[in-house]
Amino acid sequence: MDTSHEAGSSGAGKDPLIEPPPNPKGGKTLIVDARDSDAYLCPSAALKDAGEDDQVFVRPGVYEDKVFVADKPVLLVGAGRDQVQIYSRRGGPLYLQRVPNGMISGITFRYVGSDQHSAMNVLDSVCTITRCRAMEGILSGVVIYGPEARPTFIDNEVCSNRESGIFVFAGAQPRVAQNLCYGNHHFGLAVRDPGSHPECVRNVCHSNMLSGMLLFHHAEALLLDNICRDNQHWGLVMTPDSHPTPSQEELVAGNVFLPNPRGSVVATEQPLADIGR
Repeated sequence: MDTSHEAGSSGAGKDPLIEPPPNPKGGKTLIVDARDSDAYLCPSAALKDAGEDDQVFVRPGVYEDKVFVADKPVLLVGAGRDQVQIYSRRGGPLYLQRVPNGMISGITFRYVGSDQHSAMNVLDSVCTITRCRAMEGILSGVVIYGPEARPTFIDNEVCSNRESGIFVFAGAQPRVAQNLCYGNHHFGLAVRDPGSHPECVRNVCHSNMLSGMLLFHHAEALLLDNICRDNQHWGLVMTPDSHPTPSQEELVAGNVFLPNPRGSVVATEQPLADIGR
């Protein structure tokens, strides 16, 4: 197993885009720039006018906005997650519902309110989210849920959220790969519920306040080439009714779950007992 990688450190999210990339669908490119009177002032305004084949490009800046896309494709490209921030005080800054295809890239989504919201909310969607950052959610930073949820969540940073970094539940089956989950108050990555079965490959979960990963309440997951290190409790916590692939006996050979103060992997009936302590 290759353990030399550090997810999210490829540099793809660090180099700003000066000009919008070619639109892969061949449609128009709508420009967002709060400093340009000829451009849209916020991403949601551009997305409202965008057709199914159009691309929205967000130039560097900090935008107070709420991006909500439902029942249509999305193609939203930011200049880079260190260059573009979308934040919201009321409700999470990104809500996707039944988005059938498309991509979101190069944007930091930050929740700065006090109510129970996440930075990214993905329901029953099948798009790609890449080279983004999700931070400061009062709930988990990224929630992916619903039996039709099949998104690809790759090469993102998920940090400084009040619960877990990424939370997959309610039957979702995303591909979660090459992400960096750190500094979250609970777990770097958590999976819950029958039917939930993410592919978790080459993620790094470190410096989280509980453990690196959690599988509970009949969850399934493919865990391969992940690194869970320097968390405050365990590398991986699972309940006996969860079903990882490979089997529990082979997990340590296929992933790196050390060093962590309490050890690598633990099976327990009370995986949330330490929350709030």
